[in-house]
Amino acid sequence: MRRIDYVPGTEYKIIQDKGLFSYGVDAILLSYFSKPKGVVVDLGTGTGVIPLRVADRRGVSIVYGVEIQEEVAQMAQETVIMNSLQEKVKILNIDMKNLPEIFGKASVDTVITNPPYMKPGGAIVNKHDNFAISRHEIAATLEDIAVVCEHILKPLGKLYMVHRPNRLVDVLYTLRSHGLEPKYIKWVHPKPGKQPNLFLLEAVKGGKSDFKYREPIVVYDENGDYTEEIYEIYGISR
Repeated sequence: MRRIDYVPGTEYKIIQDKGLFSYGVDAILLSYFSKPKGVVVDLGTGTGVIPLRVADRRGVSIVYGVEIQEEVAQMAQETVIMNSLQEKVKILNIDMKNLPEIFGKASVDTVITNPPYMKPGGAIVNKHDNFAISRHEIAATLEDIAVVCEHILKPLGKLYMVHRPNRLVDVLYTLRSHGLEPKYIKWVHPKPGKQPNLFLLEAVKGGKSDFKYREPIVVYDENGDYTEEIYEIYGISR
């Protein structure tokens, strides 16, 4: 069943469907962490929450949301029209592996991606295709993402990604293997004293080797309420 929600931190609305994979806190944190400019591509955009969160950032000229699932891409396109953002946000219902045929080499300034977290065979696959594609590396792997970014990003272009800690070595190795140098990492902890369950990463195409840590994010306080930082990131007050 479809519903219309507000996009946190903006005046925009977004169409979602309870029966399909909806955006979560990871997408909001990723859009907050990223510093996009110029031509921006969001790989695996889903219903388009990240393009809506970054479209009005200073220095952003246009945002392309790439989504392979037709029904989800259609919802994203309807959301763009509903918010009158057709000139700023373009939804592409294609396989991201075909992007090199659409974008010229070294033609994109920023790539943002909230990829599937699970390796094929790493967990039970949901029988619903939408959930499976959103959670598992079925339609696109880390390698696929790195290959696309290596082609479309300009020299010193930036990639922003959110992923899970158990895939950190895979992510760092794959990106560096394709000339995408990891530069900054920011851990996300569910509660104080708990191990991180996400990380936010910035990589630079052709960047120098110099890996640094940003201050971590804690999502919930000891009482189970959002921390002040999360309220700020979501653009809401208590």
